[in-house]
Amino acid sequence: MYSLFETDEFQDNLNELQSKEASLIRNKLDNYIYPQLRLEPHFGANIKKLRGYRPDTWRYRIGNYRVFYTIDEEEHLVFLLVIASRDKAYKK
Repeated sequence: MYSLFETDEFQDNLNELQSKEASLIRNKLDNYIYPQLRLEPHFGANIKKLRGYRPDTWRYRIGNYRVFYTIDEEEHLVFLLVIASRDKAYKK
C-alpha cells in the first residue's frame, strides 16, 4: 500500500481553481483517485505513464484536468506534483 504526499505546488494548483471546480475535483480525489493510487499507482483506466520524463512520471486524467505524480518505490510514496487543465498541462 502506498502513502500519498501533496506537494505545495499541487495544493496551490487546487487553491487556484474556481470553487465549483475545486469542489468537484476534491470530491473525485478523495473518493476515487486517492484510494486507487494507494493500492496501485502504476495502472488503471485513467492512468498513463508519460514518455520521456525523468524521473518517471504518471498522469491521472480527471475530465479536462490532469494530475501528475511520481512514485518512490523504496518508501512506497506517491508524490502528487501538479494538477492542471489539459490545455495547460502539456505546454513546456
